Amino acid sequence: MDVWSQYGLFVLQALTVVLVVVFIAAAFGRQSQPDESKGRLVITDLTARFDAQRDQLGEAVKRASSHPSKGRWGRIREVFARSEKSKQRSPSRDGVVYVLDFKGDIQASRAEALKQEITTILNLDVRPVEVVVRLESPGGLVHRYGFAASELARLEAADIPTTVCVDTVAASGGYMMAVCARRIVASPFAILGSIGVVAQVPNIHRFLKRHDVDVELHTAGSHKRTLTVLGENTPEGRRKFRDDLANTHRLFKSWIHDKRPELDVEAVADGSIFYGQEALEKGLVDVISPSDDILRQLATQHTVLHLAWVQKKSLARRLTGDVLSEATTRAESWLTKRSEDFTRL
Repeated sequence: MDVWSQYGLFVLQALTVVLVVVFIAAAFGRQSQPDESKGRLVITDLTARFDAQRDQLGEAVKRASSHPSKGRWGRIREVFARSEKSKQRSPSRDGVVYVLDFKGDIQASRAEALKQEITTILNLDVRPVEVVVRLESPGGLVHRYGFAASELARLEAADIPTTVCVDTVAASGGYMMAVCARRIVASPFAILGSIGVVAQVPNIHRFLKRHDVDVELHTAGSHKRTLTVLGENTPEGRRKFRDDLANTHRLFKSWIHDKRPELDVEAVADGSIFYGQEALEKGLVDVISPSDDILRQLATQHTVLHLAWVQKKSLARRLTGDVLSEATTRAESWLTKRSEDFTRL
């Protein structure tokens, strides 16, 4: 065996050992549930950031306008001077506005962080002036978005004014969350609505049967499993599955009606999407504006703080970048999926 062959064999052996160690670490990390108490709250003063940006640009204008060949900057400098005088005459900022971000995936993975952030706000001795949630989500699993929406609803239940800002999309489960706010603000071409339910279930029963693979499914209760991935689906199972979809849609519409009683839900609940201006005309939103304009306006009168709960990851998840752990979880869940796991808002 030549040197290169020996070297190649060594590399393969070393790589095998590394993969085994990483896989074991990932499996161990997956078995241990994340400890919510190990997270931390990151606070960013957005008011100070806005002030710093304005001051930085103001200084640049002053320096440019002092150059003799750039007299046109003088007019701009006058504008900044008037702005500074106006700022000095304005009353001091009173109260605090908290800003939260929710960027949703199919699993609504940020729901746990949202829970921690809202709990922190509700535990404060001093009541906030308002809470602004910058929301971006196309929707996902019913039970996960139901949980996220219920967390957001805690703010209004505590009589804390809440605004949801949608710059890009809050559709289906995302819109289920948005209606929990007292006010919904959307940019002109943000996507909203999609008040409907969808499910697409793959089935490989015929493939398995063709290769003489039997799958036994035993249940106690006729509706414990309606549609399956591996087994043979029946007409009765399909009917029950469609009934479940219709019931989920009914609950979805009822939730929206309770939160926005002035909205004609039946007129917009066929699964259609609406862009910002259309959504305003239909009553799905209240204001058309980018979120930054809302925050800038609030920052002129209040201190605006951004809160973000950051979960501490286990050593295994840091080593694997969550890839192997997530792959193992998905492989297991695929084989044990229930009907509701295919149902999306």
